[in-house]
Formats: sequence, C-alpha cells, structure tokens
Amino acid sequence: MTRIIGLTGGIGSGKTLVAKHLQSLGVPVYIADDEARKLMESKEIIHAVTEAFGNEITRKGKIDREKLSQLVFNSPEKLDKLNNIVHPKVHEHFKAWVEKHKDFPIVVKEAAILFESGSYKDCDAIITVIAPLQIRLQRVVERDNTSPELVLQRMQSQWTDEQRISKSDYVIHNISVKETYKQTEEILNLLTNQ
Repeated sequence: MTRIIGLTGGIGSGKTLVAKHLQSLGVPVYIADDEARKLMESKEIIHAVTEAFGNEITRKGKIDREKLSQLVFNSPEKLDKLNNIVHPKVHEHFKAWVEKHKDFPIVVKEAAILFESGSYKDCDAIITVIAPLQIRLQRVVERDNTSPELVLQRMQSQWTDEQRISKSDYVIHNISVKETYKQTEEILNLLTNQ
C-alpha cells in the first residue's frame, strides 16, 4: 500500500527545495500548484471560471492569471468560489497520479495550502518546512521580483507556521541547504522504515 506524505510550508519556506531533494532520492512528488496551473488550461475549468467570474477574466481564450489573482486575493468568497472549481479537479488528478505510482512505497504531495484546502486528510503523514520570516521574505522578494509588502500580504493570507506545525508529524527547519537535505533524508529514512 502506497503511503501519501503531505509536504507543506509557507511561501518562501523551502518546500520546493525539499520536494526536489526527495525527487532526487527516487520519491515521486506531486507538485499541486504546478498541476493546478496546468489543469486551469483545460476547457472545462476555463468554462467554469468564466461562468463564475465573467468573460473579462480570460484573454485570448485562456484564464488571465494576473486578473484572476487580483480578483480573488482580498475576497474570501471569491477565493472559495475559485477553490470549489479547481480543488476537486486537482483532487481527482492526484488520485489518478497516485494510482500510476502505486508500486512506490511512498509518494509525496507538495502543496502550499495542504491544510487550507483540506487535502491533508488524504495524507498518512505530513512534513512542514519552516524558515525564519526574514529569510522567507528575502527569498520571495528575490525569486518573484516583488515588494516585501506584497509578500507579507501573501504570507498573512496563509496559515502560520504554528498552525501547520500543530497538525504535522515532522518539521524541517530550512536555514542551510546542507542541513535541510540532512533533515529530509532522516525523515525519509523514518518513513521508509515504519
């Protein structure tokens, strides 16, 4: 039986670093944000999003991601509406992906909003990646070429580290790459030998 391990953390915490290291160790990793982005290009989702938010949300037959994120960012109702369109599709897609990887003892689902979306309920164990606020802020400002104010706004819309940790089985403190790799390998070893 394949065990599903959830991998989460706030923006700039280093989830991707951990996910890539797990992949390099031979563990299949499902990156929920990437898959959701691809699924949002399907005719079915484009149609549903257009129905929900109007034609001005599309450009050249595709969803204008910038417009859509501006529309839902400060509106919990609109964000819920969008999530109710996208999350069930991601959930179905993930189930099919797990089926394709059923010969692996462990698969990982990496998702920024693992708890907020409720998909943590599908996981057998959860790893949360954390890092000091200043480091996270600096990483995201550099990575996304954005302002610290916008990054802080995004951080405030997510769960806190404390909230995530309280529902997690393992915590990785991502300050140095070498240490993070070591912690990742130790956790993988524990999960493999359970």
